Amino acid sequence: MKNQDVWLVVPLFNEATVIGEVIRSARETFPNIVCVDDGSSDNGAEEAAKAGAVVVRHPVNLGQGAALQTGFEYALAVPDMRWVATFDADGQHQTSDVLAMLDLAKADGLDVVFGSRFLDDRTKPSALKKLVLRMAVGYTNLTTKTRLTDAHNGLRLISRDVVDRIEITQNRMAHASELVAQIGAMDVRYGESPVHILYTDYSKAKGQSLWNAVNILAELIFR
Repeated sequence: MKNQDVWLVVPLFNEATVIGEVIRSARETFPNIVCVDDGSSDNGAEEAAKAGAVVVRHPVNLGQGAALQTGFEYALAVPDMRWVATFDADGQHQTSDVLAMLDLAKADGLDVVFGSRFLDDRTKPSALKKLVLRMAVGYTNLTTKTRLTDAHNGLRLISRDVVDRIEITQNRMAHASELVAQIGAMDVRYGESPVHILYTDYSKAKGQSLWNAVNILAELIFR
């Protein structure tokens, strides 16, 4: 079976409506998935397990950063894991983009590939949300040793060596900038790959609104 050395890390919080289908679809390409249930009040963890994911649970909600760190630690315990891909639970991300990121990493000798919504025109955020996200990435580029077009996209591919050196302490939305800053401080090769983020009515209702983008910018400035 292909892609046995890749693990998808999926933070999970109250996504019972869609998580089963997200896991089933993703496992057609990437059979190894760990879902970190971050104190959900629904049965999303059970749905993820039925669909074939490994499920690790937080007893209380700690935030996406903490869920990613837990998922990283689980994946690192698997000896033949070589890559981790951070992957959303709400159906926004595409496994075809992960495959493209994996191909780019192997072809160019990259340790990290960041997904970017702004390298092609497939993703359609509102003009105002795009402006806020551009401001956020500008701030991140100014305050870290990286130059990215999209620092707050949750789709990333990270090599085992880099995952082993990451320690996320920002549990809420600011974890994305913290992760970028830590990678920027390492002597590793990184790049970007265009990705298609699906902004469905469901995903918008679950936190992909303009207000969420404003929260990201606020946490960056006032953390």
